[in-house]
Amino acid sequence: MKFFKYFLFLCLIACIALAIYIAVQPNSFKVSREHVMETPASVAYNNVVDFQNWEAWSPWIEKDPNTSITLGENTLGVGGNYSWTDSQGKGSMKTKEVIENNEIDQEIQFDNYQPSNLNWKFEALEPAKTKVTWTMTAEKLPFMFKAYALANGGFDAMIGPDFERGLVKLDSVLQESMKVYNIKVNGVTQHSGGFYLYNTTSCKISEMENKMQEMLPKVLEYAKSNNIALAGAPYINYLKWDEANNATIFSCCVPTTAQVITADDSDILTGYMDAFRAVETTLTGDYNNLKEAWDIAMKYVPEHGYEFKENGPMLETYLTDPIQTPNPADWITKIYIAIKDDNSTTPQETTSL
Repeated sequence: MKFFKYFLFLCLIACIALAIYIAVQPNSFKVSREHVMETPASVAYNNVVDFQNWEAWSPWIEKDPNTSITLGENTLGVGGNYSWTDSQGKGSMKTKEVIENNEIDQEIQFDNYQPSNLNWKFEALEPAKTKVTWTMTAEKLPFMFKAYALANGGFDAMIGPDFERGLVKLDSVLQESMKVYNIKVNGVTQHSGGFYLYNTTSCKISEMENKMQEMLPKVLEYAKSNNIALAGAPYINYLKWDEANNATIFSCCVPTTAQVITADDSDILTGYMDAFRAVETTLTGDYNNLKEAWDIAMKYVPEHGYEFKENGPMLETYLTDPIQTPNPADWITKIYIAIKDDNSTTPQETTSL
């Protein structure tokens, strides 16, 4: 009996000591993880700032797929919110402040405990590479939170792996979202033609992309520096395409509202294109899908009873500025393939450009 009393006394002392040890643990914590993603900062930001997207990459929902999600009336930007119920209880999250494409501050609350803070930072390392940092901080931690964290190796060990998993899943979701594309042959239209500024080169097909990235900005800059009014989106006019010999000749063009007389020593020239009948095709998505779009458009012409116009224009028109619209899935490109005139009208024909 005496031994039993001593044992209870020692247990009591141990419990008191443990309670004191837990009580003197820090009343705050900070857990942070970062991940470099091959995506523009705005693409990552736009996904995270809308809670409608979280279910696709949330590490907590992955761990507990029976989680019940309730989206708020507003899920986007400041005031956006959602709540959930899972095997651990209830929680909610709300966006407090944002700096567009740069930072998001949120508040997360579990049951009726003191809210914790979430912070996202999006640091553009390159135009299409971003370091995403996800941080959680809290103060005035209740005794039970500190006890639970101590029993599970600390807050970093509890939360850090979830943040790592969430960032990896977010990266995967963003990569897939940027690959989405659509190709649609719109039918026959009348291209209006008109005046344009251009420069021309011949090169290997494998060198074309680099050449185009060098030449097209020069034409655009020439128009801008000379206050020349543009009549539409820039385009490429393919004058020759010889895959067998890996050779192409093309012009980088910008349409103008009137004829422009350029200097004799300038490599920027002025031209005029007659209106022409064309098969129009729209690619919505990354430019690396253009070959498929061209193949579909070229196949469409003979399959629908049309004939290619000899030496007719073959245009690739860029309606979207990638700087203003960083997500490749939103880029819009139109292809125009000149076909022979025909007085008859077929069901596939359209009359607008």
